[in-house]
Amino acid sequence: MCCSGFLKIMMFIFNGAIFLAGVAILAVGVWVKVDSGSLLGVLDNIKDAPAELGQLANVAYLLIGVGGVLLIMGFLGCCGAMKESRCMLMLFFIIILIIFIAEVAGCVVVLVFQPLAKEVLEDLSEKVVARIKKDYGKDESLTSLWNGTMEQFKCCGYRNYTDFDGSPFQGNRTNPVYPPTCCSTTETCAAIAAETSNVTGCFTMLLKLIEDNAVIIGAVGLGIAALEIAAMVVSMVLYQQIGNK
Repeated sequence: MCCSGFLKIMMFIFNGAIFLAGVAILAVGVWVKVDSGSLLGVLDNIKDAPAELGQLANVAYLLIGVGGVLLIMGFLGCCGAMKESRCMLMLFFIIILIIFIAEVAGCVVVLVFQPLAKEVLEDLSEKVVARIKKDYGKDESLTSLWNGTMEQFKCCGYRNYTDFDGSPFQGNRTNPVYPPTCCSTTETCAAIAAETSNVTGCFTMLLKLIEDNAVIIGAVGLGIAALEIAAMVVSMVLYQQIGNK
């Protein structure tokens, strides 16, 4: 009885942590997906993008799915322990095992992509700039996406302000102008002001974002995976004890 009570307490602790982790993962996944100013949103509009970039974008869906299921599993695990239901405990074990495999796969994708990030983003450079020159200022969706991205990350163009040369945004002006974020002043952003402002390109900001967060995401994911392993072990021990009564 004492051992059984201890196992129940451990199940409540582990599943409470899993429930909170599910809330956090779901929130991050939703934020990545719906954030219209996301740099990943800009790259998602590029045709013939490398497969690695598509895999990174799919991480948002993986986070939403895993987070939602973890919420349910945290509740299911607590109910199974409280009611001493072998069926619920077995269902909990199987689904957590599936989630564990999916999380490990997601962490591997993020960690493997990190060393390749600079190479992949550099390969995209010509395509991204070509799209800017062709559609920025004409395609409302693309223009809004780039404006949101540049305002959010305080960057200019993909490489720098010259990416906007010849774009519909400049039109037939004798003296070309650039988006306001390309200048550090509040005045009209002319070529001289854009050059002297030397605002960082969004390529650099995206690379920094990936490098800063890839290790953190991977480490957190592996930490949650370790917690899930502990929960699975406890659930199976409790499952066995209930069966022996």
